[in-house]
Amino acid sequence: MKISYSAVKRLPSYLRCLKEFSEDTKNVSSRLLAEKLGLGEILVRKDLSAISGEGKPRIGYDRKTLISVLEETLGYNSENSAVLVGAGKLGSALLDYGGFAEAGIRITAAFDNDIKKIGVSEGGKYIYPLSDFEEFCRQSNVKIGIITVPADEAQGICNLMERSGLEAIWNFAPVSLKTDGGILIHNENMAESLALLSSFLKKRSDTESSED
Repeated sequence: MKISYSAVKRLPSYLRCLKEFSEDTKNVSSRLLAEKLGLGEILVRKDLSAISGEGKPRIGYDRKTLISVLEETLGYNSENSAVLVGAGKLGSALLDYGGFAEAGIRITAAFDNDIKKIGVSEGGKYIYPLSDFEEFCRQSNVKIGIITVPADEAQGICNLMERSGLEAIWNFAPVSLKTDGGILIHNENMAESLALLSSFLKKRSDTESSED
C-alpha cells in the first residue's frame, strides 16, 4: 500500500510514542497510540497498515517490531547527508544540533557568503564559501539541503541546490520556492506556526470567557 506524504509526517510521532513505553511492553494497540497522540483511531490504523499490515485483533502490534518497521520506513537505519546554507544564528544552531543523527540525518557542512563566518563551528562542523557548494555536494553524494538565508536569497539557493543534484530541501526562509518539480521541498515557517498557537490560545480564552 502506498503511504501518503501527510501520513509520513505522522510516523515520527508514532515512533517517539512507541519508544516512550516501558521495555516490558510487548504489544500496543492503535487505540492506545491514538489516545496518547490525540489522533483518530481509524487514522492511526490506516497509517500503520500502510507500512506494517494490520495489527492482531485484541492484541495490537508487536511494539519492537513496529519500531523497527517505522525506523526502516523513515530511513533512520541509513544515514543521509545534508548541507546547510546560511550560517547565521538559526543555521549555526541547526548545524551543531546532535539530535538529527537519531533520524538518520547528518549535516556534514555549512556554506555562507560572509567570509567572516568561514571556518569551523562551535560543534566542529566546517563552514565553507558558497562558491564551493556544487562541487562539495557532487563529491559527497549529499541528498538534503537546508536553507536558512533571508527570503530574498532563498530562491537562488534553491536553484543552486537543484543544480547540484540534491533530492530534498528543508526551507526555513519565509518564501515559497519554485523548482522544476524533481526535488521535494518542506517549508518550515516558524512565524506561521507561532501564529497558529496564538490563534488557538485566543480562541480558548474567548470560549472560557463566554462560559463565565
